[in-house]
This record gives sequence, structure tokens and C-alpha cells, in this order.
Amino acid sequence: MSIGLISLIIGWAFVLIWVPLVVLSQRKMHPKALFTLFFAELWERFSFYGMRSFLVLYMTGVLFVDMIQGEADARAYGIYGAFNALLYAAPVVGGMIADKILGFRRTILIGGISMAAAQFILAFNAWQVHSETLFFTGLGLLAVGNGFFKPNISSFLGTFYDKNDSRKDGAYTIFYMGINIGAFLSPLTCAYLAQTIHWSLGFFAAGLGMVLGIAVFWKNMSKYEDKGNAPNPESLKDVIFAGMTKQSIILLCALLSIPLFALLIDYERITDILLIVSGIAVLGYVLINALKDNNREDGQRMLVFLALFFFHMIFWTLFEQAGGSLTILADRFVNRHGIPAGQFQSLNALFIMLLAPVFAWIWIKLSKAGKEPRTPIKFFYGLVQIALGFWVMVIGAKSVMGGVNAGALIPVIYLVIMYLLHTTGELSISPVGLSVVTKLAPAKMVGFVMGAWFLSIAFAHKIAGELGKAIAQPTEGGDAAAALGSFADVYMTWGVYVTLSAAVVLLFLSPILKKWMHGIQ
Repeated sequence: MSIGLISLIIGWAFVLIWVPLVVLSQRKMHPKALFTLFFAELWERFSFYGMRSFLVLYMTGVLFVDMIQGEADARAYGIYGAFNALLYAAPVVGGMIADKILGFRRTILIGGISMAAAQFILAFNAWQVHSETLFFTGLGLLAVGNGFFKPNISSFLGTFYDKNDSRKDGAYTIFYMGINIGAFLSPLTCAYLAQTIHWSLGFFAAGLGMVLGIAVFWKNMSKYEDKGNAPNPESLKDVIFAGMTKQSIILLCALLSIPLFALLIDYERITDILLIVSGIAVLGYVLINALKDNNREDGQRMLVFLALFFFHMIFWTLFEQAGGSLTILADRFVNRHGIPAGQFQSLNALFIMLLAPVFAWIWIKLSKAGKEPRTPIKFFYGLVQIALGFWVMVIGAKSVMGGVNAGALIPVIYLVIMYLLHTTGELSISPVGLSVVTKLAPAKMVGFVMGAWFLSIAFAHKIAGELGKAIAQPTEGGDAAAALGSFADVYMTWGVYVTLSAAVVLLFLSPILKKWMHGIQ
């Protein structure tokens, strides 16, 4: 029995024990809806992270196998960055649709069904044809579906808590742990199936995960009839144009946008321009609303949102090397002891599963004692920790650089420590960020602001793809030491120096941001 298969079996056994313990320990502190959304998001993340764990490896090893290695790597990184950028830009529109027209429930269902269909398209393509056209169509449909699903399930959770409920950060941390249970199981499962049996099985398993997520949501949401409905349910039946209702027009526009998204993923330079234009438009809209808001406190809170947006983007730019360059690094330069490279992406999620309850407990205890750090300081901690993680990885790379041409490989412990530091950094930023956005945003535009928050991750993914391209410059004569040196140089410059500089700036800004939050924790 291979180590990869053993890891898969142990991982599932661990989750089957761990999840009931977490639910039982928290069930009296939170509304039952938290656990319904917890399981729905768990399976959605299983779908996404399962595909993500081997996507770059599939592109470099199958789709672009006829290219030389450096060119194939650069092409894969560019597509990965563009796809994920669109994946996280789409929630801006999805959040507005939920706020103004469909409500959270319908929008989440549309998104989930779309993403399940996309994974099955990718599975068929990997099984039968390896067509770039069909591949980009599947990615385009995934991006569209994510736009409907991603911002709204997070925002929906916020409706079950009051604005300053002390349990809210803890709830989002538990919710975030649900995300990462899916993210833990999916690389172990999907990457194993894809890399050891057939690529199509990895995509197919990801599609089944999405189907389970929607089934859990559909089955349990009927219990909460007063939450997540359309702002004006009767208006959805009104005929708007050519016999079509509002809902049917939205569905038609979503279908028509699939080939557009597919084109943008393929021709990534167009995506760059659109991201810049849309980013200026969205952030400009938020800024204008902040400056013109009659409620001075709401306006200043939106200014805090814009500041946190910037530092959040920096964090995810470096963190998202996990699905790109770090997977290639693990595949080619780390002593993996026979474990498929994609399975190492489960380390981040495993550490979150173990540490999320600890962080939730810490925030609640500190809050009760009046000593909980404000959100900007938590972001500062996150940036410092991701910088430390890359510093460890650079040390590991340099320790073998002289002998890498002779087959020397980086000890796997460096990769494990890096993922641990990145995880503690993530727990300081990401669930806290989701929670604070629902607190900072005015009630009339929560979905839109949550979508704008995900736009910071869209920018991060696109920049992350560009960093991957910088690493993937072709080296003369297949010089492994030079190739590894490229990883070390980019990680040191961006992962350590740039990130620590941003952390220092945030530290100096934190007193002003604290004042402008006007009591929001």
C-alpha cells in the first residue's frame, strides 16, 4: 500500500472523528444554521480545492506537454492566476444579485449547480479529449458559479448574528474550519486519484463534492424560512422582457458569460486590463460612498475596509503560491517520500482543523477580558507569519542548492514548517476578515461589500500568477540549481522583504484604523 493511499485513509478516519467532536463542543454556543452552512461550504471547498490540488500539474503534464518545461510552467501559472482572479472577481456581481434581486438562498443554489456541472465537464475532457476549448469552458463555468456561491454563503451566515455579537468571530472561525475540512480531504482524495489512477477521476470526485454541498444546503435551509429570501419575492415572477422574468434573465446572462470567462482565462492579458478597470470602479464606488455617507461612522468604517483590502491582497498574493509554484517546487525539488505533490496542499487545511478551535477560544477569552487585539493588529500578525514561512522555505532551498544537480532534494520538514506558519498567519487574517467585513459594511450593501472583499483575492491571484512566471523563466541546459535559485530569489524578495515592509506600514496605521472602526472589534 502506497504512502499516498495510507495518507488518504488516515485523513478520512481523522475527519470522521474530529468533525463530530467540534460540532458537539460548539452546538450550544451557536445557532444550528451555522452547522448547516458549515457542511455546505465544506463540500463546496472539497470541490474547489480538490481540483486546485492538481490543476497546474495537469496543465504542465498533459495539456501543455508539447511545450518546453519553462514555457509550459509559465503558461500554466498564467492560466491559474487568471482563472482564480476571475473566480474571485465574479462574487462582486453575485453579491449584488443576492442583495437586490434573488436573495442568498437562490443565488447559492444557482452557483452550486453551475460549479458541479463545470467539474463534470472537466472530468469528461480529461477522460476523453484533452481539448483546450472544453478545458477553458469548464473553468469559465466554475468562475461564473463561484460568483453566485462564494460571497453569499459567508454573508448568509452573518444574518444569524447581531452586528456586535461577541460570538461572531468564533462562528466565522468555526465556519472557516469547515472550509478547511473540505480543503484537507480534497487534496488527499482528488490529487491521489488524479496523479496515481487517472486525471479525470480527480475532477469527477471534485464534482461529487459539489453535489453533496448543494444537497446539504437544499435539505436544511427550509428550516430557516425567515432568512436569505429575495428582498421582494413577488417581483421575481414579473415579466420583464420577451416573456422572461428577472430570474430567467439572470440565468441567461450567466450562460452567455461562460464563453466570455473562458476567453479571458485563455487570453490573460485582457483579464489584466479588465481587473484593473473593474477594480478601480468597485473600489472607487466604495470610496465615494464612504466619503459621501451621511453617517460619518459608516463612512470611516468603509475607509478601514479599503485599507484592510490592500493588506489582505498582499497576504493572499503570497499565500496562493500554494496551488501554483509551491506545488511545482514540491513535485520537482522536495523529498516527498513517495507522496503525490498535490497531497501536500492538505497540510494547510489539517493545521487549520487542529488550530481553528484554539484560535476561536483565544479570541473569545481575550474579548471577555477586554484584551482582544483589533483586526489591523491581527492582520499584522498574519503578514509577519507568512513572511517567516517563506524565509524557512528559502533556507531549505539554499541548503541543497549546491548539490541539486546531483539529485539533492529539500527535506520535507521545511515544507511542513512553512505550511504551519502560513496557516497560523491565515487564521489571523482570513476568518477574522470575513467577520469584520460583515460588521464594517452598511446593512444595505453587505453582499456587494463582501463581493468587493473577494476582489482583493482576485487581484492577489493574478499577481501570484505573475510571480510564478518570474520563477518559471527557462534556464539554459536544464540547470536544476538555477531553477531552484529562481524559486529562492522570488520567495525572498516578495515573500519576505515586501511582506515584512507591508506589515510595518500596517503597524503604524493601526491606531488610525482602530479609531475609524468606532467600536467594531
